[in-house]
Amino acid sequence: MGQFINLQAADGFTFPVYVAKPAGQPQGAVVVLQEIFGVNAHIQEVADGYAAAGYLAVAPANFHRLQAGVNLAYGDADRGTGIALKAAVEALPPPGVLQDIQAAIDYAHAGGGKVGVVGYCWGGLLSWRAACLLKGVSAAVSYYGGGVTSEAESARQPKCPVIAHFADQDHWIPMDSVHAFAAAHPETPVHVYAADHGFNCDHRASYDAAAAKLALERSMAFFASHLR
Repeated sequence: MGQFINLQAADGFTFPVYVAKPAGQPQGAVVVLQEIFGVNAHIQEVADGYAAAGYLAVAPANFHRLQAGVNLAYGDADRGTGIALKAAVEALPPPGVLQDIQAAIDYAHAGGGKVGVVGYCWGGLLSWRAACLLKGVSAAVSYYGGGVTSEAESARQPKCPVIAHFADQDHWIPMDSVHAFAAAHPETPVHVYAADHGFNCDHRASYDAAAAKLALERSMAFFASHLR
C-alpha cells in the first residue's frame, strides 16, 4: 500500500501525489496518470501493481488545482462530475496541469531513476502530451486516450518511445481516427483490442480481463526495455 505526499510545481502550487514503493531498490519509476475519476481506488491499485513489479510508482492528483480530494466512482453522476472537472482543467492557462506532472516526473526520477509515464482515459491524453512536451520521460504508454487521435494532438511529435492501447468498441474514440494516428506515427506501436473504453479497469462494467492482461504484459515489457 502506498501513501499520499505533497509535491510543489514550478509555479509554487502544492498538490498531493500517491506514492507506492517497491520492496527493494527501484528498477525504474512509473508516473501513473488518472482517469477523469481522480486518484481513486483503481488508480491507487494500478500504482500498487507497478510498485509490486519493482517500480517506484507516483500518481499525481491532476484535479487538485480546481478541487481537492477528488475520488469518484464509475456511475453516471460521478462521470458527469469528472467530465466537467476535466474540461475545467483543460481550460486552465498553459502549462496548466502539465507542470504538476513535470514535478511528479522529477520526484520519480530522483527516487527511481529512469521514468515512464502511463495514463488511462484523460490520463492517456496527458501521457501523450508528457511524451511530447515534458522533460525526463524515457517511455510513455497511453490507454484509450481521449483526444490523442485528434489532428491537433496527432501533430505533436514524441520525444521518447510511446505505445498506445485502443479498443475497437470505444464509442468515444472513432477507429478511423485511431488508424489515422497510427499512420501519422509509424514509430509508435498502436494496439487495438476487441473491447470497450475503460477495458483495463476492473471497477467498470466495460472491464475486459483478456484485453487488460495483454495490454499490461505489453506495457510491462515496454517499460522493462526502456527503464531498466
